Amino acid sequence: MSSDRPRPDLVIAIDFGMTCTGVAFCNVATGEETVRWLQKWPGRANAVENKVPTVLVYPKGSTEASSWGFLAEKPTEQMSEDKDCKEWFKTYLDESRLQAAQRGNCPFSSIQEIERLYCDFFKFLYQTIQQKLQGEIASRWEDARIEFIFSVPTTWKPVPTVERFRSTIERAGFGRFPNHEATIGLTEAEAAAVHTARVFPKLFNERDVLLVCDVGGGTTDICILRVTGTGGVGSLSLEQIDIVQGATIGSVQLDTSFEISVRERLDMANQTIPLGFHSKELDDIAWEMAKSKEYQNAKCEYGSTEDDTAYFTVAIPKLNRAYVNENAGIAYGEMKFRRDEIQGYFDTQEQIVKLFDLIDKQLTRMQQKFPTEQVAHLVVSGGLGNSAYVQQRLRERYSFGNCSFQNARSLQVRIAPEPQLVVCKGIVADRVQKLKSGKSVLGWRCSRASYGTLCKVLYNPDNPQHYGQRTERDSLDGKLYVTGCINWFIKQGEPVSIDFPIVRQFTRKCAPSTRLNPNPPRVFPTAVVSSEIDKNMLPLVMNSACQEICSITSDFSRLPLTMFKLKNRHWWNTGEKYHRIEYVVKVALGPADIQFELWHNGQKISNDHPIKVEWFAAEAPPDPASAQGMNGQQWAGVATLGNGNGWATTGQPGVGFAGERGWRN
Repeated sequence: MSSDRPRPDLVIAIDFGMTCTGVAFCNVATGEETVRWLQKWPGRANAVENKVPTVLVYPKGSTEASSWGFLAEKPTEQMSEDKDCKEWFKTYLDESRLQAAQRGNCPFSSIQEIERLYCDFFKFLYQTIQQKLQGEIASRWEDARIEFIFSVPTTWKPVPTVERFRSTIERAGFGRFPNHEATIGLTEAEAAAVHTARVFPKLFNERDVLLVCDVGGGTTDICILRVTGTGGVGSLSLEQIDIVQGATIGSVQLDTSFEISVRERLDMANQTIPLGFHSKELDDIAWEMAKSKEYQNAKCEYGSTEDDTAYFTVAIPKLNRAYVNENAGIAYGEMKFRRDEIQGYFDTQEQIVKLFDLIDKQLTRMQQKFPTEQVAHLVVSGGLGNSAYVQQRLRERYSFGNCSFQNARSLQVRIAPEPQLVVCKGIVADRVQKLKSGKSVLGWRCSRASYGTLCKVLYNPDNPQHYGQRTERDSLDGKLYVTGCINWFIKQGEPVSIDFPIVRQFTRKCAPSTRLNPNPPRVFPTAVVSSEIDKNMLPLVMNSACQEICSITSDFSRLPLTMFKLKNRHWWNTGEKYHRIEYVVKVALGPADIQFELWHNGQKISNDHPIKVEWFAAEAPPDPASAQGMNGQQWAGVATLGNGNGWATTGQPGVGFAGERGWRN
């Protein structure tokens, strides 16, 4: 972010989850450093709830939601035949996942429906945040300087999924006013590490390596971090030493297994002793029982020392308490379950096996990349990470000297404090430390792909890489250049500073003014490309392993030509006259986006002279069957510098620019 950006009054972090959503904040304007969080939500009166359910209810045939959150979980909303409940839609903003789900039993029809659900939920959330927090600030809400920081799953592709997400939060009202800004913050695993290390500053030692695993409702993030500073809460620092990994592992899959089991038992009971419900009602009952406190508590407690009973029961909504069906385990309006059935849900969905596989792969990568390093701690967070059974299985496999990996022989499993709040609290804590000390807790991040820009390079007949490449002669300087080259300035897995921008110099040419053309064009587009192949195999020129993801445009049209040096202006010069425009682009890397800032002669160019970012069409998912009918669909748009901060956002991590000295664009 820009160093001259005004200090915010309020920092607000939103952890949008598959099953529930949390909001943390800090009143920076008062000098406060304590991270607080919303605990009062519509529909829960005076009850204390750390998160709000990610649920919406719509009247049938309507696109206007009638309720959200806890209000959507009331019986009048859930059991009404003329209303539809929408939940568990988070992961489907990734269109490839949506199309894969649509080959089975998916309740969502299109990506446009998912975007509408996102937008509607965030509208309700924004209104609640404003109502609850506007009393925290002295000025009017629309005048206050407020930062809204969101987290996104590691599994999301920056283009187009993160950009879709950014578009929905903007349409919902986040960043609506000039002094408000909505950005993407730390990933779930990064935020968990930040929060854990700040709450327990003596837990980690200098140079300790942490493997952080955030197991949420629908996705799991995992990353490797090194502790680089332990001088206290205000000076804690971490660096990422390998790329963040992610997988679709979470508690929702367990809930789905439980719901299927309940539905089968309801069918069995209904065949022997009718329950008095039709099929759709039985679907609704099974769904509501999977959401019940009784089941959710049993799931979290399974495997703990408090789990001292062999059975638990879940109430069957609207069932007459006189109904008894011993074969189906139903009596007095409740269905009875053995607690060890919960283990079956873990095993059926292979959640533990998948989690082990994800961690093992990360340890393997770590061993190959840093063979002398030892992983000291496995930090576990997230909703499913709060499960005693998950914690038990992780300890059995990785702690107490049981780990089979040479680089994790002394590994200790650490459970993050407040596992369900670590993401939003960690994001706020990181931002507050940056405001206080000028440095983020997480100082370095590794790019998951390689990024660069298309350019042309001066042809060198002695360079074997230039043989056979396409060349062209520049009409202004008369020199021969190799075209279609790529300047890779961020490579996969290499660390990039979060606090200090990447600086790239550009040199461009434009014709001088003439009587017929007094104001020659000075607008310079640059294509940004990415590649996910091994960094040691990156090509010199554009090929099929690379993809153009966007085009940035630097516009100097309003700056007078006299600001740029005129070349070949002397009588002895034989070449054509031209202006040489030298400028700098500063790049700030985020977990899921990139920001550009344009500088000339040591001064930042204002919003009147913006960099523009135009997205290219997104690739269709790889499955031809699922991609049918998608060939003409595009994800395009133009992002300009906004909110007075002089930044343009691409939604792409680690994007770089060609144009260093010796390179010509």
